[in-house]
Amino acid sequence: MPVSAADLQLAERLANAAGAAIRPFFRADYAIETKADHSPVTEADRAAEAAMRRLLDAEAPGDGVVGEEYGAKEGITGRRWILDPIDGTRSFTAGRAIFGTLIALVEGDWPVLGVIDQPVQRERWIGAAGRPTTLNGARVRTRACARLEGALLATTSPHLFGGDEAQAFLRLVARVSGGHSRQGPVYGGDCYNYGLVAAGTLDLVCEAGLALHDFAALAPIVEGAGGLMCDWQGDPLTAASGGQVLAIGDAARLDDVLEALHG
Repeated sequence: MPVSAADLQLAERLANAAGAAIRPFFRADYAIETKADHSPVTEADRAAEAAMRRLLDAEAPGDGVVGEEYGAKEGITGRRWILDPIDGTRSFTAGRAIFGTLIALVEGDWPVLGVIDQPVQRERWIGAAGRPTTLNGARVRTRACARLEGALLATTSPHLFGGDEAQAFLRLVARVSGGHSRQGPVYGGDCYNYGLVAAGTLDLVCEAGLALHDFAALAPIVEGAGGLMCDWQGDPLTAASGGQVLAIGDAARLDDVLEALHG
């Protein structure tokens, strides 16, 4: 499913619109609320998604839209734009510039285009089917990882794992650290971690509890840089996937990761 130049250009304009809406709020005063799932939402989240939706209504009116803050709009083309205006709202509210805007294009059930945009540091990863992943226009690659022991593992928060998931994650941590507790994971980062896998500075991300808007943009980016994204069973990520997600910079380590997770 090739991605057209027009789709890529629209994705960039969406990221530009979101960034312009977000930057005035960063480390400033703004309203913040707690949603039903106990996660925070700010004026910046809503302003960024509204800006992207206005652009899609004007330039791709037949496409569906799924956004974290304003829900779903049905389309007629079999294509859907998946929007997460601020992935990492807690980091945003803490003034940490490791959040990002996520933009994905899904055709059928398959993510074919993804953008991670960090609007404060002005870092933008773009991945698309059939194209190499870029960071600010320059091609990036994941790095080789000869063995799981010593790999650099990241996750947003250990508190996001359920009971059995937490035990599986701890088995992975033990395997990666080789029993050395000081070589634990990198915590925090949300979508930014996946950009770092694509850029070759992290080896592995393991997370659970993600929604489609959290992961749809990530797969084209990691895979276009030579890595692998899948669920905890090793299956490819689609719109029907659950929230257990792995990003592996060196696909040769997949079996090792699955063995560690499942004991």
